[in-house]
Amino acid sequence: MAMSCAAARTLLASAVNVRCEARSSRTKEGSVSNLAIVRVYGSWCPARSLRMAAADALSAARTFNKKRLRICSAPRFPRLQNVGVMANAGKTEDTEVEKKTEEYTDSMQHAMGTALTYRHELGMNYAHVLPNLIVGSCLQTPADVDKLKKAGVSTVFCLQQDPDLAYFNVDIGAIIKRAKEVDGIEHIRAQIRDFDPYDLRLRLPKVVATLFQAAKKNGGTTYVHCTAGLGRAPAVALTYMYWILGYDLSEANAMLQKVRTCHPKLDSIKAATADLLTGNSKEKVKLAWMRGANNSVEVAGLDVGWYERVAFTKGSDGNWYLERELPVGRYEFKYIVDGNWCTNPDTSCTEANKDGHVNNYIEVKGDKSTWEFREQVMAADFVLNNEHRKIIKTKLEELAKSRN
Repeated sequence: MAMSCAAARTLLASAVNVRCEARSSRTKEGSVSNLAIVRVYGSWCPARSLRMAAADALSAARTFNKKRLRICSAPRFPRLQNVGVMANAGKTEDTEVEKKTEEYTDSMQHAMGTALTYRHELGMNYAHVLPNLIVGSCLQTPADVDKLKKAGVSTVFCLQQDPDLAYFNVDIGAIIKRAKEVDGIEHIRAQIRDFDPYDLRLRLPKVVATLFQAAKKNGGTTYVHCTAGLGRAPAVALTYMYWILGYDLSEANAMLQKVRTCHPKLDSIKAATADLLTGNSKEKVKLAWMRGANNSVEVAGLDVGWYERVAFTKGSDGNWYLERELPVGRYEFKYIVDGNWCTNPDTSCTEANKDGHVNNYIEVKGDKSTWEFREQVMAADFVLNNEHRKIIKTKLEELAKSRN
């Protein structure tokens, strides 16, 4: 029986999601590590067999109707500049890099809720958002410094953390060394955790303050990059355009998407904006687990991200408790009880998302005026006025001074 491309794509997407959940214990949907089989549509199936079946279905659909290939194909970056490919790599090394790339793409798609892909083996890629502002993927070798220098770059602004670099075996020391050797180019690191909207929110002010000072000092063109150049780097570039250069956020994002299809977390940018304008006050919150005898209770999400966990403390009454200080905002989270991811029916729960997943959530509102203003900032039609930008720039300059 012939299968439509849309149906095959849906089955393939389901297989990808199942595979990620089956092999990773750090997803907001509550997957468990080292799970050999998964439950799909009411039956137990090996994850590998499901994905193979989906791949076969997709292949059959493509043969059945070539006209729909464009719908089934993965999205591609428009007008990207690919500069350099891996050289002198044997088949084993190529295979290893491709495997890591696929795993990274799966994690990215799962964490960010996107269908975007990243191919590390194709080398550095980037796009000009403005004549003097470039967003791209990571430098992979010292030779990439020279390529960017030829492109007129005077500041390389790296958002990667050490684990990001180690994952793809990027020698950051050699890259920094080459940047120091090349006249007229500076390499700066301002780290943000990958796939973590809350960490992005917290770090944006200091990161953009550093970027602002570097751009003023070095002039020329600034190259902002993370690993794939699809999440953190676009978010930082947008925030810089929003806070410093005077663009509306929606306007800046439209400009960016025209040259580079990406997935910046706009809510994190808005939340960071509200933090700067309201003072980023915090409140103590207390979570509890009171549902029987357990050996351990942890939480993921909240303010630590879905890739980290925080342990609860067992009280004298036999229940489990956790206290945190959180800035004003809404936080989703999941409990991990004796290693099993779950929601707590005694706490507020979200509606099921498009994948059917449900999380607990908590809202930290602060005083009424702060919450109401934050709601305005988070709205799609909010526009920064001159007074807002003056406050933001003053605070960014203070942050830059404290860094120096």
